[in-house]
Amino acid sequence: MTTGSSRGLRADAARNSERILRAARQVWAEHGPDAHLEEIARRAGVGIATLYRRFPDKAGLVRAALDQSISEDIAPAIEQALNDDDPRRGLVTVLEAALSMAAREHNTLAAARNSGAMTAQAGTPFFDSLTLLARRAQEAGLVRADLVPDDMPRIMVMLLGVLWTMDPRSDGWRRYLTFVLDALSTETPTPLPPVVPLQQPGDCST
Repeated sequence: MTTGSSRGLRADAARNSERILRAARQVWAEHGPDAHLEEIARRAGVGIATLYRRFPDKAGLVRAALDQSISEDIAPAIEQALNDDDPRRGLVTVLEAALSMAAREHNTLAAARNSGAMTAQAGTPFFDSLTLLARRAQEAGLVRADLVPDDMPRIMVMLLGVLWTMDPRSDGWRRYLTFVLDALSTETPTPLPPVVPLQQPGDCST
């Protein structure tokens, strides 16, 4: 039987986790991806032991912080896009939301990369939605017919790569998103070379 006391403890733990994740995102934004966990705990108003109980290592903390940001910023955009009668507009909605979030969470992404928390599996739900939206746009004749599912993750990685070349507080990424959207939507596309299968990290052989 669940008691009021145990429910209260779980609620307290959930609130602590949320405060820690928001504090982590703020501290990384202000001080960079190598900011100390003690500063994150202080900003969250908890002890460092509480932080470690909730998140035993930095990689877990970073993954959870990214999940929080995705659920707040990208998941609503995906839902909106899937309900949009214009599939190309829906695709643009999701790409803009993802790039806007990535620019804002630039240092959180850097922390994920540095800690090894950036895995292909972490982005699977997002890329699945992106692929579905692209296919809908193709079926409506709004996106070039020779686009294949493996193209969308690579296009997204290309766009994310632009963020490392500019002030992340700017919206300079919109220029390059416009280039990509024009390339996807052109009425007379140049035929594409064959697609090469996606390769996971560590798959390279010499």
